[in-house]
Amino acid sequence: MTPPPAQGPAELVSQGPFDLVVTGCDAVLTHDSEGEVSFVEDASVLVRDGVVVAVTDAARTAALEAAGLAARERVEGRGTVALPGLVNCHTHTPMVALRGIAEDLPAEEWFNDWIWPIESQLTERVVELGARLACAEMIRGGVTTFADHYFAMDTVAAVTEETGLRAVLGQAYFSSQGAEGRAASLDFALRQRGAAGGRITTCLAPHAPYTVDPDDLAATAELAREHGLLVHIHAAENRAQTDNSLARHGRTPLEILARAGLMDGELLIAHATGLDPARDLPVLRGATGRVAVACAPRGYLKFGWDTTPVRALRDAGIPVGLATDGAASNNTLDVWESMTLTALVQKYVTRDPSWLTARQALHHATVQSARAVGLGERIGSIAPGRRADLVLVDLTGPHTQPVHDLAATLVHSARSADVRTTIVEGRVLMRDRRLLTVDVPSAVSELAELLPALVDRSHGRRIQEYEA
Repeated sequence: MTPPPAQGPAELVSQGPFDLVVTGCDAVLTHDSEGEVSFVEDASVLVRDGVVVAVTDAARTAALEAAGLAARERVEGRGTVALPGLVNCHTHTPMVALRGIAEDLPAEEWFNDWIWPIESQLTERVVELGARLACAEMIRGGVTTFADHYFAMDTVAAVTEETGLRAVLGQAYFSSQGAEGRAASLDFALRQRGAAGGRITTCLAPHAPYTVDPDDLAATAELAREHGLLVHIHAAENRAQTDNSLARHGRTPLEILARAGLMDGELLIAHATGLDPARDLPVLRGATGRVAVACAPRGYLKFGWDTTPVRALRDAGIPVGLATDGAASNNTLDVWESMTLTALVQKYVTRDPSWLTARQALHHATVQSARAVGLGERIGSIAPGRRADLVLVDLTGPHTQPVHDLAATLVHSARSADVRTTIVEGRVLMRDRRLLTVDVPSAVSELAELLPALVDRSHGRRIQEYEA
């Protein structure tokens, strides 16, 4: 997106009051012409019609005030750094209801004996309450956009609209559902695309190559091309999945996706920790569409898996966005933690302390995450013409002082609890840590009443069979 030409103070003011002005930030994280992270010190952000109009330094802000700057709402940014809102590139928000339900288990047992039998008993009300708590958690953690891949997604869409967040939503399906599952995913995507005043975009959401057969994947690729939809899918979640796929089909999961035509369009792959470098990296380099990967490092550590090979993917030109996965496996929807862990784990696996740097981690958390979910032209940076999705991070605490390197402080010292204010499309969803769009106590209370029936596995059934 080419930013609009810069306007002078008098011209900006003459166009009428701003909807929102965030003033006096210690710094605003921006991106230079090459997309690299930079900071504007002692700055303000001006918003009109949900869009950033300008990022100004102290001198220009003073000139605007002198010219008669008016705003319907002001937010004081003193003591904070303004960042683009974080993006959770892969989650299952209603699974907040299952947080901590099955711990310290291998993936096969976790899925087959616990999660899928419980999920077979999900009700729309549980989905709604879980999604509502998830949205509250993400708002408090500085997430302004999330990509969700689950069931009963009309309910999640309604919660998204209610809470004010931005989302990329897909109705999950399996081949065991027959053609109806794929049709329902498409129906949802077409009905809800552009909902919530444009804050909801949609995708097709086949579960994975081991639960969706090649014919269904090929049909999905054709539907995605026909309707201009992103496809969001799990693939190569661990090395065992890749080995099993090679033994059964003679192809890796990513090769199956490519053969189905999914890499000719927009594709978001969750995890790819089991990627086979020799076979899969050439496939990714040869993709004619826009392919990205979502990395959720905390869950991989819990399951004892390898991690997403971020460096190899970067060298192949593949954006890597940050994610948490669902709270049933990850226990948290804290993308801030995902950013920190990504930086640390990549240093460990590459045995290179100079990579991934704090600035690179911030790039993954902002620009690359926005690209990964197909919104790279709308969000991911605080710049004229971009949607006004931003968060204010309080750096006055003892654990963030002194600040010698602002990028390092944000990645390695700050925490999600330091997010003071969260704004989506110019609307304040949390101010000074007070949620404005979600009633958490009532959701927690009602969900507690529903949990005993939900987690009683004596009545559940496996909706699939997970094989590593």
